[in-house]
Amino acid sequence: MREGVRLAELVAALSLGIDLGFAQPMEHVLRQCLIALRLAERSRQSAESRAVVYYTALLINVGCHSDAHEQAKWFGDDINLKSGKFSHGPGLRGVVAALRLVGAGHPPLRRFRIGLEFLISGHRDLDGMIASHAKLAQILAKQLGLSHAVLDAVGSAYEQWDGRGWPGKLAGEAVPIAARIAQLAELVEVAHRVGGSGAAMALARGRSKKQFDPELVALLCDGADKIFAGLDAVRAWDAVIAAEPSLAVMLSEDEFDAALAAIANFVDLKSPFTLGHSNAVAELAAGTGGVMGLPASDVQTLRRAGLVHDFGRLGVSNSIWDKAGPLGAGEWERVRMHPYFAERMLHQSDVLAPLGAIAVQHRERLDGSGYPRAAIGPGISMHARIVGTADAYQAMREPRPYRAARTGEEAAKLLRDDVRLGRMDGNVVEAVLDAAGHRGRGRREGPAGLTVREIEVLRLLARGSSTKQIAEQLAMSPKTAGNHIEHIYVKIGATNRVSASLFAVQHGLLPNS
Repeated sequence: MREGVRLAELVAALSLGIDLGFAQPMEHVLRQCLIALRLAERSRQSAESRAVVYYTALLINVGCHSDAHEQAKWFGDDINLKSGKFSHGPGLRGVVAALRLVGAGHPPLRRFRIGLEFLISGHRDLDGMIASHAKLAQILAKQLGLSHAVLDAVGSAYEQWDGRGWPGKLAGEAVPIAARIAQLAELVEVAHRVGGSGAAMALARGRSKKQFDPELVALLCDGADKIFAGLDAVRAWDAVIAAEPSLAVMLSEDEFDAALAAIANFVDLKSPFTLGHSNAVAELAAGTGGVMGLPASDVQTLRRAGLVHDFGRLGVSNSIWDKAGPLGAGEWERVRMHPYFAERMLHQSDVLAPLGAIAVQHRERLDGSGYPRAAIGPGISMHARIVGTADAYQAMREPRPYRAARTGEEAAKLLRDDVRLGRMDGNVVEAVLDAAGHRGRGRREGPAGLTVREIEVLRLLARGSSTKQIAEQLAMSPKTAGNHIEHIYVKIGATNRVSASLFAVQHGLLPNS
């Protein structure tokens, strides 16, 4: 950090996780950014406008994992569902393809019941889903300090030239030019990678005057040789970082920490069971460093590593993360990959790579029983031991789909059991427990005028509980629970579970303790 970190590096690293969430090879988004910049040049956009195109192309789908819980609930595998975007496209064909996935992964009778439930009430979970993705992308862009022009563009990322996009309020040239360019670049990158320039031009022409701006399509087809030149030969990361238009946006130490925290909160939105998890782990890991008397620089590194340790969760389906029963062998193998995914997202940046080296080891255990590389004792860094223990403690204190949240005493006993079995470092475990204080600190309550009861309802709502489940857990009628939810939405200005969840995280109401 002596020379600072570029915002472009952080956003580019996040884009690699977006690739995983769409079942695309890593650097798909980076390549679409290069295509978008080349299109912007051919359309004679100014340097300022090209900067908007740059960040819009990198962030265009950043909000699409936020309701992965609902996607997996109805369609079986949220990543498989989103990958259909590139096979079926927008409109009726895409809708039909999605509906065919309702209940996927379940036995026939269970799938029939899910389909029936979806017809009766499930569609409500999908109302406004795509518009919500764009709104959340705007929120993240704002938290990263990007311009209003970028906010407008990512907020319009799913509008179409013919006005039949989402939310369907804009058409033609009213759609920001950066959004039009980024959307075209996204789709033609996949077509080019799979079928070459001919396939990319065919897709663009087939959707000209419908999804895509016809002038941009003409520019693409006329200059296809130059626009697609060298995409497979260049190192996409280096090319994208070097291609940032205008002056590079450099982050100070405090800005870097704030940006990491904002991205961590967005990654945690992937499941209602992990809301606020990364920030909690970061604070606990930093507190542990203080208890152990580590230098301030190490404490800072621990906090940052805690924020990034679960970035790789984006690459694993919520059909696995949110599963109430035991995982199968194949599902476990996918889970074992998520620390590796985090490392791959971070390793190309000189500033982020050291954090990735910690993240990849946070699930390793001293006896070699951990993952992804079954590292043993000396091969696991002290930073990774601290972050891994903080993560284990915090995860036990949070509810999961297959169990309730454990008490501090239960979590402490389980960690000490792992020490006796040779899995965890005893000194680190005791330091983490000391730093945790068994979570005895009180929490501030009452943001936006919420009552204590409303906060209880909000916490359960954010964790994915239905109105009926909230009523059962809090011993109230479903009607009363529904009234609480309506009052909460009005007070905090939310319209759905995802935006309510983000409010809860930002105001320190999660995770439960």
